[in-house]
Amino acid sequence: MDLLERLRRGLKGTRALLGERLARGESELKPEVLEEALIAADVGIDGAEALARELAQARRSGAARVGGEVEWLRERIVTELGGGGPPAQRGRPHVVLIVGINGSGKTTTAAKLAAKAKEQGRDAMLVAADTFRAAAIDQLQRWGERLAIPVVALRPGADPGAVVFDALQAATRRNCDDVIIDTAGRLHTKHNLMAELDKMRRVCGRAVPGSPHEVLLVLDATTGSNGVVQAREFRAHAGVTGVVLTKLDGTAKGGVVLAVARELGVPVTWVGVGEASEDLLPFDSRLFAQALLEGLA
Repeated sequence: MDLLERLRRGLKGTRALLGERLARGESELKPEVLEEALIAADVGIDGAEALARELAQARRSGAARVGGEVEWLRERIVTELGGGGPPAQRGRPHVVLIVGINGSGKTTTAAKLAAKAKEQGRDAMLVAADTFRAAAIDQLQRWGERLAIPVVALRPGADPGAVVFDALQAATRRNCDDVIIDTAGRLHTKHNLMAELDKMRRVCGRAVPGSPHEVLLVLDATTGSNGVVQAREFRAHAGVTGVVLTKLDGTAKGGVVLAVARELGVPVTWVGVGEASEDLLPFDSRLFAQALLEGLA
């Protein structure tokens, strides 16, 4: 199954919601109807209002013809999302820090990224830096066994910074290509835990100069705009370079991708549309817009 087809399946709920809201039996799509539909899909009030205003202006200027509003919207979504940002600067080892709130899917995402690295012929290592929950360590170790990827872990309650430092030293000795670090879920209001992310970033930089090369924020798409609000603090404390949106297949709120791009100012790099490792997809703004609006024109 190709990337577009997986996105079609993952965005089925959102596409149905938009189709229902946009179907008014009229020959043209009115800005106020578009605004309502986008808010329902969790684009966010500010983003929905802005796109509705732009549609009205495009209609007046002739940039959006009657009956061609969905085509206009598709191109605006591609522009809004951009090209996904420049590729991350590769390091050796290439260090990726996975952050996010509780229950967003960080551990599974870390394992899937390691699996993709292995599929591409790179030597990967997983690091269990979520030392607050023994279950998180066990889960990552099970993933490691299933994927035949080494996992560095210490006892529950160990200092996460020590785990990271030991792991990066081991990765350097082993000449690993990729190191994926799973961190504990934390709420943006827990200032001590947010400060701990700063510490882990400094530890990474001491062990492997220039790292972490990527800091990926994992957001559960079903939380919608609430997740975006919390994510602002992660951007401030963790230096987020990209966003992974999980569970897009379980929600009619896929418009949160637009809210993330607009409000966080960081690229969406991966989207999750299912449980299998192949259901973590590299983000493509044009394919996303096509899958989201297909059949609505």
